[in-house]
Amino acid sequence: MKQRASVLFLMLGLVALSGCTSDDETELRTWMAELRTTIKPKIAPIDEPKQFVPAAYVAGNTEDPFAALRLTQALKRDSNNSSANTALISPELARRKEPLEAYPLDAIKMVGSMNKNGVPIALVKVDKLLYQVRVGNHLGQNYGLVTKISETNLQLREIAQDSTGDWIERPTTLDLQEGPEVRK
Repeated sequence: MKQRASVLFLMLGLVALSGCTSDDETELRTWMAELRTTIKPKIAPIDEPKQFVPAAYVAGNTEDPFAALRLTQALKRDSNNSSANTALISPELARRKEPLEAYPLDAIKMVGSMNKNGVPIALVKVDKLLYQVRVGNHLGQNYGLVTKISETNLQLREIAQDSTGDWIERPTTLDLQEGPEVRK
């Protein structure tokens, strides 16, 4: 009995839905057709492509850019620069690396300084470990050499590559970090 009643309700629902859709759908389709005929899209015209005019090469009194003399001068100049570059970096590559050179400079914090037998020593912190650094020690990943230690900072000379690939020296300073974790 319950099955027959549910089937009856289902059929009544389908009949009701089929009767409603036919009128609304035809009205909707006629309205869309009217809009398509009245509304035209506005498309901006595309500009004509510009005409390419090749320029003629006139040698005149200018030097040939592919002359053998000019090429050898450029090669000599490059070899002189590379020898200066190798002179700067080769001593750094020949020595044994120190433990603090494994860390980038921004991971190293100067937390204090002291004098030990008249020699200034900086206290640096890396990964919750405290290290004593003297003038002549290396730290950072750019071959940083400690050149001067004061009460408030640590001065380094780094060797790094510039945008052209040449090795250059650059001065860097590591300042004393004062904060709540240092005062403990």
